[in-house]
Amino acid sequence: MTGDGDSRAVGTTAALPGGPPVAGAGPRGSLAAQERGTTERIGYRGPSACAAAGITYRQLDYWARTGLVQPSVRPAHGSGTQRLYSFRDVLVLKIVKRLLDAGVSLQSIRTAVRALCSTALAELSTLTLMSDGATVYRCASPEELADLLRGGRGVFGIAVGAVWADVESALGQLPAERLDTGEPVPAAHPSDELARRRHRTG
Repeated sequence: MTGDGDSRAVGTTAALPGGPPVAGAGPRGSLAAQERGTTERIGYRGPSACAAAGITYRQLDYWARTGLVQPSVRPAHGSGTQRLYSFRDVLVLKIVKRLLDAGVSLQSIRTAVRALCSTALAELSTLTLMSDGATVYRCASPEELADLLRGGRGVFGIAVGAVWADVESALGQLPAERLDTGEPVPAAHPSDELARRRHRTG
């Protein structure tokens, strides 16, 4: 949907707009991102990407080979290299999994992936994706969401901000790799995060 309230499906060339945060969204600037540098300076190998997105390695490999979701940091070049996924890649992987589970057509999912990958990372958490099973729509504000529902086109929705939070929490417990130096970033232990929260509230 556009910012003026007119409904519009996610298109092959349409960028997902920004707008007022959807209720419950907006994990930008969260503690996990700050402590791990930034989400754009950290890469994740296949096993970490699979664990955070809730998919199998077979799915990850198939989606990469068919061009559905390819690693934007480092593709695989032969058997001796490891794919490296960005935070955005993992976020998209998890969204694709949810859309597939809901029965959305592969063509619509491919279109949605292109739009998600062309949107500024900071804007993604403000969006809600709605679908009627055949088409994926995007809503950047509660007003646009209500308008789509009144039109009877939205059957189910995915709050990207909520998926963002899930992915960020999962990746915080998984090994990563710094993009500038290639050095490993050790996974945070759950007890470490609990201690930090107690310190902040103490």
